[in-house]
Amino acid sequence: MSQVVAAISKDKIIEMKSFYSTYLTNTPQGAIFRAKTPNAVITAYHSGKVLFQGSNPEAEAGKWPESSNKKSTYKKTQKLNNSYAPPESLFGSNHIGTDEAGTGDYFGPITVAGVFIKKEQIHSLKTMGVKDSKNLTDSVIRKLARELVKLNLPYSSLVLPNEKYNRLQEKGWTQGKMKAMLHHHVIKNISNNIDKSQLDGILIDQFCEPHVFQRHISSEKESILEKTYFMTKAESYSIAVAAASIIARSRFLSEMDLLSDKLGIVLPKGASKKVDQTIAKVILEKGESTLDGCAKTHFANTRKAQAYIK
Repeated sequence: MSQVVAAISKDKIIEMKSFYSTYLTNTPQGAIFRAKTPNAVITAYHSGKVLFQGSNPEAEAGKWPESSNKKSTYKKTQKLNNSYAPPESLFGSNHIGTDEAGTGDYFGPITVAGVFIKKEQIHSLKTMGVKDSKNLTDSVIRKLARELVKLNLPYSSLVLPNEKYNRLQEKGWTQGKMKAMLHHHVIKNISNNIDKSQLDGILIDQFCEPHVFQRHISSEKESILEKTYFMTKAESYSIAVAAASIIARSRFLSEMDLLSDKLGIVLPKGASKKVDQTIAKVILEKGESTLDGCAKTHFANTRKAQAYIK
């Protein structure tokens, strides 16, 4: 079990207690509160120390990067074991962050987005409510994405349509290679439109080992840009990655709306039993070939849907 220890102000701890009100459990001696979420057990002490323990403590600790006047300090017991780990200073510097959406969804495309954030913009974006899109509702994601675009931040978003996804998959491309190329092109798009002398680094929300990422893009005669770093759960630490996750998710939601409107069938997200049932409906009403334009057909759901076809 990994853990993160943070030093956080008393005022911020009170705010945390309210935030975790539905997750509160028995409070141990010397503590202000204890809460248990799917990611971690959070224990806040009167001393100002907050302990995050569990399967993914970084995800919870990343929600509280600052106290009211004092920056929280983090002691991580698990570190990235590669040369592409970002320096802690990167999170408060001018940097590009990238993230993707739609990779685990049967219906809909893969979307990847990247955003360039300057250090003086970080506080205002946090105040706006920018954080990991997985902790936001779809309606909030759409709203924040519109606000981010209005700020004229240098950003790029790309969509890999289902037809192209399926063709690449048939040619032997893994989903990892598709994502690597999308991230790479998003980064190039942004870096070509900013003053590179102001860029302190590039952070990719890690979905594969850096050497695998390099292998993927080098097979297409591309190479990793300088000062590129990789980190899992990066959206919990980097406001640029968090902003990218919001834009990527919003773009995915918009593409899902378009596909649903085109088919006249509401396409569910994810890869659940409900998805299997919807696949059967699409096949029965529109024909199996229709899936090529709206789904990742190599997913096991295509086979599972046969149980619902009579």
